Amino acid sequence: MSSNIDINTANQRKEKSVAIHSKTMALVALMAAVICILGPLSLAIPISPVPISLTNLAVYFTMYVLGRKRGTVSYLIYLLIGLVGLPVFSGFSGGAGKLFGPTGGYLIGFIFMALICGFFIEKWPSKLYLHFAGMIFGTVVCYLFGTLWLAFQGNMVFNAALAAGVLPFIPGDLVKIVIALLAGPAIRKQLKRAGLN
Repeated sequence: MSSNIDINTANQRKEKSVAIHSKTMALVALMAAVICILGPLSLAIPISPVPISLTNLAVYFTMYVLGRKRGTVSYLIYLLIGLVGLPVFSGFSGGAGKLFGPTGGYLIGFIFMALICGFFIEKWPSKLYLHFAGMIFGTVVCYLFGTLWLAFQGNMVFNAALAAGVLPFIPGDLVKIVIALLAGPAIRKQLKRAGLN
């Protein structure tokens, strides 16, 4: 009798584990799709070779939905989709040329931004001021990668690359961070209630 109960319990646990794994995979794919939808939406500005993009906003939301590890995997899927040529990067572009172009450093920087933001959100789930700090820190690291690569690609000094690739975007990125802070925790809470997070 006891062995039958143990077998049933083990089967139930296995089924539950498979269901959770399937939901997780679906969420990772869904958020990769969200980044693919928001990533290409961009606005070119005359004072910079770097367009205004919604990619970082999508990454902030992804960290709230999936957390650090799964969220970063979701972004990496997006990056791979773009690298094979699908037009998911800013301005509906794609291919390895984009990664090695002037804005490629930002695409790499987003990986570290995701890891940093996700860490702060997971470590202190109810402390929004630390989420804000994590997003600022992650964005600064992304800026650093982007600026260094822009300076190299454009044969510019660091300060000129900073003025072209970072300074015009700070106000807009702060707005995106505030939007993520307002909506992200509510989305995370709803997913937890639904057993999806």
